[in-house]
Amino acid sequence: MKFFLIAGEPSGDQLGAALMAGLRELVPDAEFVGIGGEAMTAQGLGSLFPMGELSVMGIWEVLPKYRHLKRRIAETAARVAAESPDALIGIDSPDFCLRVARAARAQRPDLRVIHYVAPSVWAWRPGRALKMAEVVDHVLAILPFEPPLMKAAGMSCDFVGHPIATAQVAGPDEAALFRAGHGIAPDDPVVLCLPGSRAGEVGRLLPRFGETLTDLRHHAPDIQVVLPTVPGVVGQVRQLTAQWPIRPLIVEDADQKRAAFAAADLALAASGTVSLDLAANRVPMVIGYDMAPLSRMLVGMLLKTDTVTLVNLVSDTRAVPEFLGRDCQPAPMAQALLRLLNDPAARQAQLDAMDLTMDRLGKGGEAPGLRAARSVLRAVTGPR
Repeated sequence: MKFFLIAGEPSGDQLGAALMAGLRELVPDAEFVGIGGEAMTAQGLGSLFPMGELSVMGIWEVLPKYRHLKRRIAETAARVAAESPDALIGIDSPDFCLRVARAARAQRPDLRVIHYVAPSVWAWRPGRALKMAEVVDHVLAILPFEPPLMKAAGMSCDFVGHPIATAQVAGPDEAALFRAGHGIAPDDPVVLCLPGSRAGEVGRLLPRFGETLTDLRHHAPDIQVVLPTVPGVVGQVRQLTAQWPIRPLIVEDADQKRAAFAAADLALAASGTVSLDLAANRVPMVIGYDMAPLSRMLVGMLLKTDTVTLVNLVSDTRAVPEFLGRDCQPAPMAQALLRLLNDPAARQAQLDAMDLTMDRLGKGGEAPGLRAARSVLRAVTGPR
């Protein structure tokens, strides 16, 4: 069997790699072509072009690259048609993947299309599911409340579990070694600063996060700030934090980042899947996020839910405080962090919500990559 996979983000690359491993376990001679990053390449995928070309987010951010992305859509769709795979599997990145699916299906009407990670129709653009159903046969959902929404739009859908449910987290010994190795006292509160992994969001959020943490230190002088980051933005992070009154410990190494999460007492984080990483490590958090002005205005008009934090949504609570758009300001975020430091009830509410979230995402069950592979094979071999 041959599968054409497309991932456009590091998180999608990890999902794709786990899915490829699961498919190869069930179908040892499976073939893979498409677009992916390092993790999918390690599983045997030869990417048609660098996945980083697709890692853009927000309307204002996409505009300068529109012509190039349009050309890549046409090139990819033509390659899908030429390869004639058993299924085209788009992994997240719906703006790119669904356009490729539409163009490819125009050339091969019998193409079976699967999409891994349901678009956030519960948050905005609910009509998107109906448009998606025009070109997608089957959806692999990573959030438990999504299958009914996808099925109502006319697609089959399985909840396959979230990868965070089986992610390995560092233990107390690693946390203690991290603190000792960086000269952090056992009783000093460690605050993670997580401004995102894209240059645009880092540029917008990191100055505000710096002011927030400086304000927090006025009230809690013993806090130690750790800033896990990724190679693509580490230079920008170092430049933006160079003049901070509070100097963060910048961490790039993957093992050190795992240990930092285990050692942390709380976090100030950008909105996104990092909230689930924090939940897996039981780190109470405050979420702050903003976009470019045009993207912020349009998203504000389209938003259909009162929270975008996954811990809140999956646990059906509002335990995690959010500061979005114009509300992403240092003073209120600092006060929210200070409350988490000083109010045991606020911390416990978050810990309870996190535990419930992890249970609902499939903690203790079969690995999501293998569950997703089983779902793919059912969709491919089942009736059209």
